[in-house]
Amino acid sequence: MAVRMRLTRVGSKKNPIYRVVVADSRSPRDGKFIDIVGRYNPQTDPSTIDFDEDKVRDWLSKGAQPSGTVSRLLKIKNLG
Repeated sequence: MAVRMRLTRVGSKKNPIYRVVVADSRSPRDGKFIDIVGRYNPQTDPSTIDFDEDKVRDWLSKGAQPSGTVSRLLKIKNLG
């Protein structure tokens, strides 16, 4: 099973807020996931980026691959 860290959209129409989740790469974007490891709100200035650092490090050590956007967010927070 290929596990990825990626964004899933929550929030209402024209109000995007994202969760950073760990999910099977075959599941749909807003479908089933394994664990929630953070939040991202691009609408605030500056953007709000929150991670549970212990969970992120644990999943990365287990081999979870971050998506492109999540890897940029991890670099901003000095986690990846």
